[in-house]
Amino acid sequence: MPSFVINEKCDGCKGGDKTACMYICPNDIMVLDEERMKAYNCEPEFCWECFNCVKICPTQAIEVRGYADFCPLGASVVPMRGTEDIMWTVKFRGGLIKRFKFPIRTTAEGSAKPDGGYGAGTGALDDQLLYTEPASLKADKLWTLGD
Repeated sequence: MPSFVINEKCDGCKGGDKTACMYICPNDIMVLDEERMKAYNCEPEFCWECFNCVKICPTQAIEVRGYADFCPLGASVVPMRGTEDIMWTVKFRGGLIKRFKFPIRTTAEGSAKPDGGYGAGTGALDDQLLYTEPASLKADKLWTLGD
C-alpha cells in the first residue's frame, strides 16, 4: 500500500523549500503543496513502500497501510525516530503490542564511499568482472573463461 500523509499532523517541515519526505523519497513522489504547506504523495501507484518517508517524518504524519499478510485486519506498524535508533511499534489486531529497536545510520551523510574504498574496476561493459573485482574479493586476479 502506498504512503499517505495525515494532514492534521503535517507541518510541511516548517515552511522549508524541501520537506524531509521529499528529500528521502527514492522515487521523488513526495511533494509539497505550497498553498497548504502540506506534503503529499503525488503518484501513489509508483510508491515503492520503502518506509523511508515514514521513518524520516519529524511529526509522524506519514503512514503506510500494511498488506493483510503483514498487518492483518486493523493491525498497525508505526516507527518513532530518535537520534540513535528507530523504535518500531507493532500493534496486532488482538491488542498485543510489540516494540523493536534498530540503530540508524552511523555514517555521516556524504561520507560513504560509493565503491566501498576498493577502487574502480575496468568499467568496460563487456568485462566479466564486477565493479570492485578483484580487489573486493582480496585477489590479485580473477580467472575468466578466456584464460
